[in-house]
Amino acid sequence: MYRVLLTGSGGREHALAWKLAQSKRLEKLFIAPGNPGTAAVGENIAVAVNDFEALKKITLEQKINLIVVGPEEPLVNGIVDFFAADKAVSNIPVIGPCRRGAQLEGSKDFAKNFMQRYGIPTARYQTVTAETIAAGEQFLDELPAPYVLKADGLAAGKGVLIIHSRDEAKRQLRNMLQGMFGAASNKVVIEEFLQGIELSAFILTDGKNYKLLPEAKDYKRAGDNDTGLNTGGMGAVSPVPFATPAFLQKVERQIIQPTIAGLQQEGITYKGFLFFGLMNVNGTPCVIEYNVRMGDPETEVVLPRLQSDLLDLFDGVAQQTLDAKACAIAPETAVAVVCVSGGYPGTYGKGYPVTGLEEVKGSIVFHAGTARQQDTLVTAGGRVLAVTSLAESVPAARKKSYDAAAAIHFQDICFRRDIGLDCLN
Repeated sequence: MYRVLLTGSGGREHALAWKLAQSKRLEKLFIAPGNPGTAAVGENIAVAVNDFEALKKITLEQKINLIVVGPEEPLVNGIVDFFAADKAVSNIPVIGPCRRGAQLEGSKDFAKNFMQRYGIPTARYQTVTAETIAAGEQFLDELPAPYVLKADGLAAGKGVLIIHSRDEAKRQLRNMLQGMFGAASNKVVIEEFLQGIELSAFILTDGKNYKLLPEAKDYKRAGDNDTGLNTGGMGAVSPVPFATPAFLQKVERQIIQPTIAGLQQEGITYKGFLFFGLMNVNGTPCVIEYNVRMGDPETEVVLPRLQSDLLDLFDGVAQQTLDAKACAIAPETAVAVVCVSGGYPGTYGKGYPVTGLEEVKGSIVFHAGTARQQDTLVTAGGRVLAVTSLAESVPAARKKSYDAAAAIHFQDICFRRDIGLDCLN
């Protein structure tokens, strides 16, 4: 039996906690720091995800024997290495890559170099620093519009600019190198723009074997028809109609397998989730980015389709016996609609009471940005709730999720009305 500590506080972590709570192998689930949604399926502990010493203390006090890391920042900061190096807790498995493995997300330059070394299809690129800005501008002169500029480091999902004018791209390149995204843009990766349809693929790996999880498509722009500012995600759909078995076979053969082989060749310990942000370019899958954890809100459509015991899969990761574990996927479609605070991703109010959750039947509501004020549930972030429904088709799942979203109320509630519509063609 497992006593599990899950770190994080968003919609992804509520979905992970919800799925872990269903396991027959679970004795007790703790979430640090968690949210009001996770409190319904486990015990929240008020500790920050980057406070490794406090997480170690909880681990020892609560006799934790498995740690699951939700967000990317503690992985990039070396939480796996911290636990592995401390004799008191080094025997406790941590689901997540070591610091070097986490560089696949923590450094765009590292990721692009890795892909180049192992022949993994991706966009042409050049990495630029303040000293090599002239070479960067020359590379921009060689590329057709639009131009993609990416901060090398973590920038809370905001470090990517897509610019249609070459002169503007050169101006923004200088702004980025002068600290637009803080230390994250001390280096900037300039990329060729790939035209196609986006798709997210996910695996769980024990470093040697892997299980392919359901693919998903998320919707980043704030407004319908992909208008407005980029957000952390306004909704998601799984499965993705264009991701045929033949296409997913290409993804495995050309991207997933070379990535696992490359990690092994470089001696990088990688035990956890790996997310492949892909572009389908005329039938060829290309990697836009790696993430070293599950996506949000993709987790809220991927895990509801997973029929197997997630904790049993984590046991396979910990013991490096993942190949012997079952990973069954439900055939139904999952559609998640994210309810956000008015003004998001710009400025928005907080502390507004949330009502109507008890009226939601037949859908799952995952908490992302909520809090408790005495006995009242209130908004506490930009993305407040994700409403997920399973059904036999995209139209049926959409209807269930939108009916459920219509029952939920808080001041200035907003959600996109077109999630999944592009999957009907």
